[in-house]
Amino acid sequence: MSEVAHRIGGILLPVTTPFDPMTGDVAPVPFRDNLRTWIAEGIDGVVLFGTTGEAPLLDEAERLALMEYARDVVPPESVLIAGAGAESTRATIRLARALGAAGAEAVLVHPPVFFAPALDTASIAAHYRAVADGSPVPLLLYHFPRFTHVEFEAGLVAELARHPNIIGLKDSSGDVKRFAAYTEAVPDDFRLLVGSGALLYTALELGAAGGICGVGLLAPSECVGIVREFAAGRPSAAGRIQSRVAPVHKDVVARFGARGVKAALDLLGMHGGDPRPPLRPLDERSVKAVAEALRAAGLTDAAARAS
Repeated sequence: MSEVAHRIGGILLPVTTPFDPMTGDVAPVPFRDNLRTWIAEGIDGVVLFGTTGEAPLLDEAERLALMEYARDVVPPESVLIAGAGAESTRATIRLARALGAAGAEAVLVHPPVFFAPALDTASIAAHYRAVADGSPVPLLLYHFPRFTHVEFEAGLVAELARHPNIIGLKDSSGDVKRFAAYTEAVPDDFRLLVGSGALLYTALELGAAGGICGVGLLAPSECVGIVREFAAGRPSAAGRIQSRVAPVHKDVVARFGARGVKAALDLLGMHGGDPRPPLRPLDERSVKAVAEALRAAGLTDAAARAS
């Protein structure tokens, strides 16, 4: 197992991207403030430019600037991963090289989206092999068929896991049977990470290395607690925490995506702000639903005590 692969596990957070409300540019001060707050909760790493980070709405220069801001804050013991998915193989390789040079220790790569109906399994495999060959840092596959309309069968993942520079996979399908199939198909040192915060405990039982969970942005200590209690041989304690976290994933992260996470961060006293157009902020009714989900999980009470 590579040194980077060994460090990828536990709770990694797919962080949001705050924007200046006046200019719409990325906002470095709120971005770094959020990172400091999450890191203080004992997380194991940070993932920039994922779905929750509104990656498709960021240009390459903004990604490189955010990498610099993150490197100033993220400690050496926390792994820093960056999303490098693009529509062409050529552009994905270029982005992976740029992000690796800027300090990313690994890149998270989703499959091309626009021509997805025209891409068969062989095309997807060739794309990932070419990116892995050209990337200076290890690569994690990103499986999120709800948005990419590309499904990774276990056989494809097993094939790609043989490439020395493809070290893991984030599975955000929410399909437990599929995740179980991945665990049976790949080598023990291949880093399987779950994307659904509602399935973190279940994924750990199946052998996951950890999770890249959006709900961890709202409940970082709770998600860290699930992993630690499980690792300590206290499954009942881990399960109790999971039962509190799962509804927040369902009612905020899965239901509203990045917009809901940002609204929740505002309610928790952190920096959320508006998403970047064409995404629109949640309406008042939806914000109330987010607030109720946080209240039911005891997260707003905890935020009030900490303030």
